[in-house]
Amino acid sequence: MNATTAMAPLGVLLVNTGTPDAPRPADVRRFLRRFLGDPRVVELPRLLWLPLLHGLILPLRARRSAANYLRIWRNDGSPLAVFSAQLREALELQLEQRVPQGVVVESAFLYSRPYIDAALERLRAAGVARIVVLPMFPQNSGATAGAVYDQVGVALRRWRGLPTLQLIGDYHAAPGYIAALADSVREHWQQHGRLQHLLLSFHGLPQRYVQQGDPYARQCETTARLLAEALALRADDWSLSYQSRFGRTRWLGPPTDKVLAGLPARGVRNVTVLCPGFAVDCLETLEEIAIGGRETFMHAGGQQFHYAPCLNARADHAQALAGLILEPQVR
Repeated sequence: MNATTAMAPLGVLLVNTGTPDAPRPADVRRFLRRFLGDPRVVELPRLLWLPLLHGLILPLRARRSAANYLRIWRNDGSPLAVFSAQLREALELQLEQRVPQGVVVESAFLYSRPYIDAALERLRAAGVARIVVLPMFPQNSGATAGAVYDQVGVALRRWRGLPTLQLIGDYHAAPGYIAALADSVREHWQQHGRLQHLLLSFHGLPQRYVQQGDPYARQCETTARLLAEALALRADDWSLSYQSRFGRTRWLGPPTDKVLAGLPARGVRNVTVLCPGFAVDCLETLEEIAIGGRETFMHAGGQQFHYAPCLNARADHAQALAGLILEPQVR
């Protein structure tokens, strides 16, 4: 680290997927067009996929998704946007106590405002000489962290004076992250009672991505195992599943909805669900799991269903992320 870099404030960029501006079909369609139009997300030939996306999928899915967003929308906006802003503030407070030269933390989204290029411009205007980019995806996948790398690279093409840049690929086994997850589960148990089974639901991914070398599934399994060990769970106390399937291709399994539907028949009538792959709560956790998952489980004969929230802006979450960001400077 040279003298200029040492004296300049540290820049940090947190990146998540994004959210519609409002729970209206037009806003959701605009968001889905960007999201599903990214080749990192849907790896099909553009000549095949784009006509299908614009002609069939967007007209049908936008209205249905808008209704789902409406079920979880807050008075102050989208849950993902609200919790992301809170986490940014919590992380900045943690870093300000540990970075003598000062720190500027920005939050950006891949497919909605604030965009990555604008956030990087704000960091440049603040005079940072080193930027740490942290995708808010604990487990690495080309469909998520890969998209962040792509967009950061495109944004920096226009820069003449380039910063020292670090991109953190994943933190699926980081001790601070695992400890924060474990503490969040323990606190949930203390407040709401410990139920019979803990289901760890991760976002799904097409199976062929993994076959092509994507490390995501292996890292999800590692996270789940480390968390189970931290909680001293027996093998039959917990299980792993994957949610949010899309399309007809084969996805990672077992599917969360089918697992929830099958648990009561196996004698598991009380379940807590945690989504360790999501840094903050969003549509996939609050609507798909906390609402839809509950309906599936109870309809199948379940008796108690608890959803344990994501880490969001917990202090131990911000501390864990601060440790990831500062680790290279400590060495």
